[in-house]
Amino acid sequence: MNDLPTLANIAEIVGVIIVIGGLIFAMLQMRQLRQQRREFAAIELFRFYGNPAFAEAYQAVLRMPDQMSAEDIKLHAANLEHAAMLISTTMENIGVMTYQRIVPFQVVNSLIGMSTILLWSKLELWVIAMREDIGSPMAFEWFQWLAERLEQYQVENPQPAYEAFRDWAPARRPPEF
Repeated sequence: MNDLPTLANIAEIVGVIIVIGGLIFAMLQMRQLRQQRREFAAIELFRFYGNPAFAEAYQAVLRMPDQMSAEDIKLHAANLEHAAMLISTTMENIGVMTYQRIVPFQVVNSLIGMSTILLWSKLELWVIAMREDIGSPMAFEWFQWLAERLEQYQVENPQPAYEAFRDWAPARRPPEF
């Protein structure tokens, strides 16, 4: 075991094992980093909805009659158009984050899927009129994209979470000391 070639081979094997271990560790770290990023993005998404100004705008838009024209929104009250703008810019941001896969689609769908579809149906005519007014079909394009994708991937006959996941249980964890 004292000969130099045997020691060189052992050192080479140890080096390969260390490199492979380092690669495995790096892959695990990257996976954990992606998970943390998703969790952070989900928290940010929750903050959008938890914002008092957004909650007030959300209520105002939900109370709007269906198919309310852009002109009616403008004439109704200044705060209603402000609410429409706040909702649309927020949904625009969420749409971009979803498209870029910063926030997983499934998280967006679970947190705000039906709400987004409903908000788009309330504001679609207003957005179309705004696009015509400013001469750009790109105004709130990601809001529309998000609502259309969410609607496209909705399950048939969706159930509320309290029914669909009635048998859910938390993951078992060892007791913490």
